[in-house]
Amino acid sequence: MAARIKKGDKVVVLSGRDKGRSGEVLKVLPTADRALVQGINTAKRHQRQTQAQEGGIVAKEMPIHLSNLALEDPKDGKPTRVGFKNLKDGNKVRFARRSGEVIDG
Repeated sequence: MAARIKKGDKVVVLSGRDKGRSGEVLKVLPTADRALVQGINTAKRHQRQTQAQEGGIVAKEMPIHLSNLALEDPKDGKPTRVGFKNLKDGNKVRFARRSGEVIDG
């Protein structure tokens, strides 16, 4: 299956506690169909102190299912579906179905 959501994409949360919020994808977990999104689906975790890091209770992003995420349209910032098309030079690119704008070159 082609990657509809990739690391670095701006996404909007469609359902759940963070519905309507948007953030950047930090990591995609394709085997679990989940992604880590910056500032979304956070949970408090107890962290042991190390030389590099302070101990205590820290907020940490938890994975969210890809079905609850939609790509943010580059034109208006609203959720959009992702389509694929081949350009004249033979490159396959993703585009926003809402506006038709190419997402990556």
